[in-house]
Amino acid sequence: MTKSFFFSLALLVVVGSARADIVGTAIEYQSGDQVCEGWHAYDDSVKGARPSVLIVHQWTGLTDYEKMRAKMLAELGYNVFALDIYGKGIRPQPPKAGEWAGKFKGDRALYRERLHAGLKVLLGLPQTDEEDVAAIGYCFGGTGVLELARSGADIDGVVSFHGGLGTPTPEDAKNVQCEVMVLHGADDPFVPEEEVNGFKDEMKEAGVEYTFIEYPGAVHAFTQKMAGNDNSKGAAYNEEADKKSWEEMKEFFLKIFG
Repeated sequence: MTKSFFFSLALLVVVGSARADIVGTAIEYQSGDQVCEGWHAYDDSVKGARPSVLIVHQWTGLTDYEKMRAKMLAELGYNVFALDIYGKGIRPQPPKAGEWAGKFKGDRALYRERLHAGLKVLLGLPQTDEEDVAAIGYCFGGTGVLELARSGADIDGVVSFHGGLGTPTPEDAKNVQCEVMVLHGADDPFVPEEEVNGFKDEMKEAGVEYTFIEYPGAVHAFTQKMAGNDNSKGAAYNEEADKKSWEEMKEFFLKIFG
């Protein structure tokens, strides 16, 4: 992407979001036999194709949380598509959410199929600059963007927020074509130290350019206010980690899209 886009983006930030015209709309699409429904968000005051971001949702499916993040990214000037892994209208709550997430974690081929179906939608949008594409994901979706990278997706980078790091096929790291960023709660009980070390070894052995940042005192789901603030439950919101991780993501995008 040319520097002129980022100059225009800087001007947009300076004048504030009052002039922004954020458009948000549902997009129905197909993944195999499954009808899915994602969410497209972009700033209509920004003209032409622009760097674009795919969002992969957490374990309850595509919700208002992902739409909020899509809007935040659109306000930064990005074109955003939040995909739908489970299927249109499938938005499970715990404990069913765990069953749905487990289904795809247990069938990585199906997970990758749904990830690539969503990526295909993003790449087909008129606002998308196909040369500048990244993916971010939260929790279950954080696992997903790493799996997308391992599948060899031809994108610029992925950012995993408090996602699972393990995979049944670590050898697939050799397929990674993009930069990888992991934003991790240092006290996350759902991602043990062995999994963290295994992931780092996987990336190093494959020669993947990656960044791993840990937030002390943060547990699982640290970006999600709906998780509450009781760390003893293993999942809790951490305002400091939430804000810092968002800033890290923004800097990462400036780097990979620069």
